[in-house]
Amino acid sequence: MAGCVRGGAGGRADTVQATGVRCVGLIEFGSNLDIFAIRELCIYLMLKGQDAIIALKLLRAAPELSFAELGKSVGLSASEAHASVRRLIDARLVEPDSRRVIRRSLLRFLEHGLPFAFPASLRESTRGLPTAWGAPVLRDHFSPDEAPPVWPDPEGTVRGQSVKPLYPSVVFAAQRDPELYDLLALVDALRLGRARERKLAEQELEKRLVEDSAS
Repeated sequence: MAGCVRGGAGGRADTVQATGVRCVGLIEFGSNLDIFAIRELCIYLMLKGQDAIIALKLLRAAPELSFAELGKSVGLSASEAHASVRRLIDARLVEPDSRRVIRRSLLRFLEHGLPFAFPASLRESTRGLPTAWGAPVLRDHFSPDEAPPVWPDPEGTVRGQSVKPLYPSVVFAAQRDPELYDLLALVDALRLGRARERKLAEQELEKRLVEDSAS
């Protein structure tokens, strides 16, 4: 990651190009964000949307699962799954030998990195699969009167406000794994950035990623 961040006058970090990946400019943070935090964010920005899906899938995947099987389960090729795991290892979110997810690091990325690397917004009305606070994992906490966020899907049975998924195969992956669906919906609640929804999503993600694994 050498060259991802270069310091400027007054504590500024300029936008630069590194290994073909744009590192977002971090301007006027001053002492609130040190060079190590900036470097960590730059590493996160090397990740792709599908990497978050693979990381969440690996939380429950068998260690002996092949890259072909891992990719197939979320709508990726074997080579795409392999490249994704490689990036997760480089980002220190997955252990290189066991492919075990480093849960607290992943949680930190989901809460503080992913919403900035892959922000989302509510768009036009469409049919699809509910996500964020419209999905079952959060739905009971909110009024049913509001049109829910949905991932566009021509075969969807719910009309709501369109949200661009992390990767085009998200609907495919979510429909085949209810636990993964919950996690991806919680991640979308973070990406969409509404305060109450973010807080609930953070609490539920911490429970599922950290607390449940320790019990």
